[in-house]
Amino acid sequence: MICIDKLVYRYRSANRPALDGVSLQIAPGSLFGLLGPNGAGKTTLISLLSGLLSPHHGSIRIRDTALTDFRRTYPNAIALVPQDHAFYPMLTVAENLAFFAGVQGLDRRTQASRSAAAIEFARLEGVTRQLAGELSGGLRRRLNLAIGLLADPDILLLDEPTVGVDPQSRHFLLDAIRTLAKHGKTIIYTSHYMEEVEALCDDIAIIDHGRVLTHGSLATLLADDVPSLHLRLPQPLPATLAHTWATRHASFTTCGREVTLAPVTMATLPRILAELADAGLAPLGLSLGERNLEQRFMQLTQRSLRD
Repeated sequence: MICIDKLVYRYRSANRPALDGVSLQIAPGSLFGLLGPNGAGKTTLISLLSGLLSPHHGSIRIRDTALTDFRRTYPNAIALVPQDHAFYPMLTVAENLAFFAGVQGLDRRTQASRSAAAIEFARLEGVTRQLAGELSGGLRRRLNLAIGLLADPDILLLDEPTVGVDPQSRHFLLDAIRTLAKHGKTIIYTSHYMEEVEALCDDIAIIDHGRVLTHGSLATLLADDVPSLHLRLPQPLPATLAHTWATRHASFTTCGREVTLAPVTMATLPRILAELADAGLAPLGLSLGERNLEQRFMQLTQRSLRD
């Protein structure tokens, strides 16, 4: 469906490219997770895919057609649901849907049917006459999604669609996104919530500093070639023990109360636990030989704080 080849984009005032040779293949009908720290290039890539920006080098092809030609032929096939609220707060929900349906060139009959379908899908029936600016955070996110679905796009770009919503709204949105994928839409999903991406996505790419660090299925990304020990402690590791482990183990990372060591085997585990006990620490959580997406993400992007 989507072929991204050696994509480069640099903002005028930037010292380095926002995207520096990004290449990705996204299969049709997949739910594709795009992860990265702040400033990694995620939103830039989404902006290029949606046509808001044009690449300086490289190419994007949809169904083996250049993106510009594809958008010219199928202007409503790609929809962006941005991180910011993309509607007019002084208009009602129904007025927003009618306006954006018109902007997308839908005729009046299609406008009515597509608006009704979007309202039903996003469960907005009870607030159609309410001003968008008066909606709760969850309803605003659902209106954002409804607007993105008006033209029934084949490709949906979701940029942080669950930011700032309550748990019930988050679950609704995630279920809605799963439903869209089951109906054959190709979805590119960015989020800082690792558990969401881990639960939703078929394939995942992690990018940083404008480059792809890894790309593949969830199982591939979480495969641990070298047996690792992941510890969750009641307090940060003492500096002396951290130095000992960093010297002894080929891989050692720590962030707050989270520690990862590799390689570790069942034979060496008792020694590690004894050293923790000598330091007055009893693990709150322990896993050997497996990791979650957040641990993989932190391993690849390092642990320094990003603005």
